[in-house]
Amino acid sequence: MLDPGQNSELPPIPGKRYFTIGEVSELCDVKPHVLRYWEQEFPQLKPVKRRGNRRYYQRQDVIVIRQIRGLLYDQGFTIGGARQRLEGEDAKEDQTQYRLLIKQMIAELEDVLRVLKS
Repeated sequence: MLDPGQNSELPPIPGKRYFTIGEVSELCDVKPHVLRYWEQEFPQLKPVKRRGNRRYYQRQDVIVIRQIRGLLYDQGFTIGGARQRLEGEDAKEDQTQYRLLIKQMIAELEDVLRVLKS
């Protein structure tokens, strides 16, 4: 399976803790109403809700959304099929997600180190 974080047409995920629905929409090339719908269909998507029910997604959410997008749009899965596939991957703890998170964390730490050195 293609690593969703390495999808060449999607921009890299910035080193931020939280993302708005608009930012996630751009990062994943999916409209906001589709993201809201996917929250109902995929139990893995649970953005933090604050002030007036505003959604704040974390990096892990963005990675999951990219996986869902890949399954539905690129690989032709149905919503049910994509849900089953993700649940199967959750059960075996998909290593590509962890590798991507570690790469992102290293990049963030290198940025912090550069700031501290200057």
